[in-house]
Amino acid sequence: MTQPLVVFDNVVKHFGEFVAVERMNLNINKGEFVAIMGSSGCGKTTTLRMLAGLEKPSEGEIRLNGERINDLHSWERDTPLVWQNLALFPFLNVVENVEFGLKMRGMAKAERRQKALHWLERLGLSEFATRDISQLSGGQRQRVALARSLVTEPPILLLDEPLSALDAHLSVRMQGVLTGLQKDLGITFVYVTHSQSEAFAMADRVVIMSRGRVEQVGTPQEVFREPRNRFVAEFIGGKNILAGSVAGFDESGLVRIHSEHGAFLARPPMERTLTRGEQVSVCLGAEHVQLGLRPELPNRLECRVVGEEFIGSMVNVHLESASGLELQVQKPHAEYDCLALQGGQKVFAAWDSANALVLRGE
Repeated sequence: MTQPLVVFDNVVKHFGEFVAVERMNLNINKGEFVAIMGSSGCGKTTTLRMLAGLEKPSEGEIRLNGERINDLHSWERDTPLVWQNLALFPFLNVVENVEFGLKMRGMAKAERRQKALHWLERLGLSEFATRDISQLSGGQRQRVALARSLVTEPPILLLDEPLSALDAHLSVRMQGVLTGLQKDLGITFVYVTHSQSEAFAMADRVVIMSRGRVEQVGTPQEVFREPRNRFVAEFIGGKNILAGSVAGFDESGLVRIHSEHGAFLARPPMERTLTRGEQVSVCLGAEHVQLGLRPELPNRLECRVVGEEFIGSMVNVHLESASGLELQVQKPHAEYDCLALQGGQKVFAAWDSANALVLRGE
């Protein structure tokens, strides 16, 4: 089996009595694009800073290429970090910024200038080589910061919310630049973000954290389709959560759920056995709910339309059942237009049992 490039082995980080990272065990493979995401204060940036050598673990061990790096200074690790504010030197021009790391390593002037110009060309910045940093746009500065980090040809690149200051259109363009570079170079990227769209668009695997703990690790598809618990389901959004209890099981292994909103069937969670009477939550994706004037599936609720929200090519329809349950339903414009729904209108929300997942306990 191939040895992971990075290993977090029972890593704990606390600041006084506050636990910022709680018993992290995580392997990152060579050539992977891993995104660490979570709300503010979840421990994602502290994790990145420990890997960069800017914070030291309170317990446990971090290994890079099999070597324990807990006690190595940041400049001894070869783990460059692209900062959220980019941290470019305003007193150096573009090419001087890019070659700065090579200069600190003692590389001869002619060689480091050649390497710096090569990376500027690769990132489409050759014409800006002699410009001051202040004369560049946000996207251009972002690419200079990338070139400065990649010019040393490190085995891993760390990125701390590097696109947060860019407008939406430019952020999407830079996502394409980052993923193209990562696949082309085969360098491991560890990317911290609070943006689900960024993480899911770029990463091979995502790590979702909450209150210093890793809640789930998986591919974007796995995390979206099979959230491990209620926190993950609510964090990634687009999910309806129904509370209830286990009433039994049918012959196909589906779980019978009893709730104040009715009785439903749902898929059991993987890696866990349920018991009759157990309190659970059921996760139902907004895209899996059907709408109609007549119910056509066994899982159904009579609701009224309380609002609609247009998001790009999709429409979010907001419903409320007679029992007070709020549901979100996502439909393409064409399908929504055919329904011709009006505010306050009665409509049935229905779903296939296979698309409702019983969540694991917290």
